[in-house]
Amino acid sequence: MMPQYGDLLPQRLHRSFRDEKRIYPAPYLHPMRTFVVVGNLATTTPDFSLEDIPGTSGRLDILCRCINSAFVLSHGIRRDVEVYLVLRKGPSPKTVRLLGGELRHLNPDERTTAALLKKALSLEVDAEWRRSTPGIFVRAGDLADLLAQVDETAYYLREDGSDHRVEALASDGTFVLGDHIGLSEEDEAFIEGLGTKIVSVGPKSLHADHCIVLINNELDRNELYRNGPIVRDGPVDPDGNGIEGRKMD
Repeated sequence: MMPQYGDLLPQRLHRSFRDEKRIYPAPYLHPMRTFVVVGNLATTTPDFSLEDIPGTSGRLDILCRCINSAFVLSHGIRRDVEVYLVLRKGPSPKTVRLLGGELRHLNPDERTTAALLKKALSLEVDAEWRRSTPGIFVRAGDLADLLAQVDETAYYLREDGSDHRVEALASDGTFVLGDHIGLSEEDEAFIEGLGTKIVSVGPKSLHADHCIVLINNELDRNELYRNGPIVRDGPVDPDGNGIEGRKMD
């Protein structure tokens, strides 16, 4: 039986989950960005059709788009990102974890992504992480079980939150998003009880995958300018500096 919300409040752990076989995640020196997406209607079983993902999987297509927005670049994938999908439509919730540093076979289309999730959901699981394919792991558990094991700065993306550009987002932050339904009052109460910051990416209501793109872009820009804004007096080179650029004090 999984613990209840109240049982997990004091149990904040580091996000490097450990079992008897290995430590997750694999060593990675760059700060890791973490996105947690809750799929309220997303199936916890592999019994859905890849020919009709929206109609047979509880809108798992929304989560596939979130995966692609989190990882996919023009000519590769982000290695400094991890994504957790909390799936709730089934006998008991499951969580799927995707680790950019180990991911293989991820393509930009939703069908390929859904096929990888389908394989992960075919595994018998308990509270320990089980590997499905390279970079993809699955276990039993809900949102509370996951967030209670993360001690990095956490943000909950909600329309009425404070401007994310005022908050100076942490480069290794954890960002929690809901699907098209959003999070329940119980979820929100638990998140706020952990001291999670509530932020917004703008004045308009956006899809979860679009929010992830904006957060990734903001963190990319913060990383580029972390030593101060660059004044570009000439063309930009591949490293992002002006050929005759200079750093501002």
